[in-house]
Parts: sequence; structure tokens; C-alpha cells
Amino acid sequence: MSRRDYYEVLGISRNATEPELKSAYRKLALKYHPDRNPGDKAAEEEFKEAAQAYAVLADPEKRSRYDRFGHAGVGGAAGAPPGFDPTIFADFSDIFSDLGDFFGFGDILGGRRRGGPLRGGDLRYDLEISFEESAAGTETTVQIPREENCETCHGTGAAVGTSPTTCPQCRGRGQLRYQQGFLTIARPCGHCQGTGKIISKPCTTCHGAGRVARERKITVRIPAGIATGQQLRLHGEGEHGAAGGPTGDLYVVVHVREHEFFHREGDDLYYELPVDFPTLALGGTVPAPTLNGHQDVAIPAGTQSGQRFRLRGKGMPNVAGRGAGDLYVIVRANVPRKLTKEQKHLLEQLGGTMRGAAHAPTGSSAAQDRPFFDRVKDIFG
Repeated sequence: MSRRDYYEVLGISRNATEPELKSAYRKLALKYHPDRNPGDKAAEEEFKEAAQAYAVLADPEKRSRYDRFGHAGVGGAAGAPPGFDPTIFADFSDIFSDLGDFFGFGDILGGRRRGGPLRGGDLRYDLEISFEESAAGTETTVQIPREENCETCHGTGAAVGTSPTTCPQCRGRGQLRYQQGFLTIARPCGHCQGTGKIISKPCTTCHGAGRVARERKITVRIPAGIATGQQLRLHGEGEHGAAGGPTGDLYVVVHVREHEFFHREGDDLYYELPVDFPTLALGGTVPAPTLNGHQDVAIPAGTQSGQRFRLRGKGMPNVAGRGAGDLYVIVRANVPRKLTKEQKHLLEQLGGTMRGAAHAPTGSSAAQDRPFFDRVKDIFG
């Protein structure tokens, strides 16, 4: 199911300032908080959606990625809304003091506490290919920058021969809870920075982060018939998850360059074929280009400019493998820009014979070939 735009969720413009962002979020959080709407599932969903939007847009790095790549650029933890971080609500304790146990709502969102495994972020790559490559299918290699688990410490962040220990302050939860009257407030543990683990001797490669930035070359297979805007999902080729979490995905968004002659609509192709006047008038055979070479098109005598002919199965292959579209050849009269004296003379003679049709009896074939405006005059005088 598609998600709404985060700016739309909060009701702000894309260039909204931090105070405007926070103000918009406060209003929605107060309006839809579960304690104010007990049993209202719709309000609960609105509350979750607003929290998700704020979690992304309040973080400058996540906001930049969202502005560039949309939802695919801010993949979140498994089981939680992408980009969601329950600790963002710690900034709003002053406005939720009348709402009960607000900061214990992590179970409502189906997420998990800080310090546990987190799914790696999804990545997006925009790939441009030629029209011919989209028609035939191709295989290419892309280079992707991403966060990967440190190979030295295997993602633990601890130096070789050591391992992280459970934080004695929060006992591995990553949060500390404070009771203020009937209100319970949860804040990230300052002793372990919300990770739930203490690294006494950090890894010298990743400096305790557990992940390092690397660039990887990844092979992408492009199926025949793919169109602009379609995307390929490469499972597990996104950023590595933290604390042993699953890897995100890579989304390759395809952009197909326009063809010089063919125009695509769905799986069908359209091509304008220039044909000289004698062939249009007398009939004949004209070669037309297709994706697999040329094919002769029979032109009946009296064919009009703009008339189209259908070549079944000569269009674009269906990306799902269900056959191919059709090729529509649209005939266009090819009027020469320059004529020899002999050609001019012959055309003048032809024109004289055709103008004679103006005096042909009404209803005859010759009368039907008279100029359009001459026939209009006969009707309206």
C-alpha cells in the first residue's frame, strides 16, 4: 500500500523551517494521541503516520534523502514505520504531561527498543539505458555507495578479541524511564548512547560504529520491455543493518532514452512512414523498420496521408513475458522540397486532369476526388 507524502501528512511546505515542522507535529500529536482517542483505530493510525513523518523530516540527513529519493531513501527498522525513532517524543514532554503514559507507546507502533537489531536502509539508483537496450534486455554493472558491516569486528564495533558488554545503567534496554507523578518518561540512556551496549575497546577499523562506508559493484539484469519509471528491486543489496539487523534493498529506477523514430505507448510502438505520392495513389510496397529489421508494408491504391497499418506482434516485448505489443505504421505523404523542370511539368499536367474533376457529375468517383473546399461551395453556395 502506498504511503502519503510526509510533507502532506504534517500539512507543511517542502521548505518549512524547523520551528514550523515542530509546531505542525505538536498539533497533530495532541489531536490524535491514543489517550485522547481511546479505541479509535483511525486516530491511532494518524498518530503513527505523523510520528513517522516527523522522525524523517526532523533529521537533516534523512530529510535530504527523502527529498531526493522519497520513501525508498529512508527505509526503517523491521516491524516499524521507516525512519521511525521512538525517542523523538522525548522533545515533547512539556506538551504531553496531561496525556498519561505517553512515552511508553513503543508497543503501539509495533517497533522495538533502541539498541536492538535495526534493518538497513533501502537505496535507490537511477539507471539510464537506450531504447534498444529496453527492447532487447541487457545486463549492466552499477557502483553503489552503502554502509556495510565492518569486516574486522563483524559489525560488533568492538576490537578483535573483545566483545560489547551489556550497559549496567539501562541493563541493555537503551532507555531509562523516569516516573513523574502519573507520567512515565523514557529517554535514551546517556551511558551507552541508547545502544544498550558498552564497548570498552573500539574496533580500530570502524572506531566502534560497527559499519563502514564502501562502494560495491552490483550486476543488474534488465528485462526486455522495461519502460521509463519502472523499478527493479534487488533484495539484500541495500545498506547493512545495525546490531545484526537484516540488510535493506536496492531499488533501480530505469529511465529509457527516447528513440529517434519509434514512439512507445504501453507495449505498442508507433512509427511515421514517409511515402511518395505515386505510391499512395497507385499502391505499392514500402519497407518499414521494426525492432527486428525491416518489413514490407503493402500500400493499397488511394491510401490517404495519416492512414495507419498494424503489424501484429512487432511492438515492444511485454516486461512480464506475455508476448509483445503491435507496431502501428502511420503513412505520411512525402512531398519533395525540390523538383526538376520535367517533374514540375508532369505534375502540372496531372493537376490539370485532376482539376477537371470539378466538373464531373455529382456522385461520381471523380467528383469525390474534387478539392474539399470546392465540395463545400456546392453544399453552401
